[in-house]
Amino acid sequence: MFVLELTYTAPLERVDAVLQDHVEWLQKHYAAGHFIAAGRKVPRDGGVILAAGTDRATVERIAAEDPFTLAGVCEYRITEFVATTTAPALEQYREQLPS
Repeated sequence: MFVLELTYTAPLERVDAVLQDHVEWLQKHYAAGHFIAAGRKVPRDGGVILAAGTDRATVERIAAEDPFTLAGVCEYRITEFVATTTAPALEQYREQLPS
């Protein structure tokens, strides 16, 4: 599983100019099963996405295709972790430690 942390590198006016494209990109990746949750950070200086069911190279490619990335309004920090425990509703995303 991956935590994708976005940090805005441009004023909010520039971020908002591509927000609808970013939302459509999010919806595409929810439909593909890549994303579990996403939202704005508080204060609004970026966002967070939880991604599952894919490998690091794919996650990096997906982040590179984000309209925010293409417009140069954010940077990504990608953290991989092994979700060995989950809430019952997220049991399908539970992972095993590598042996």
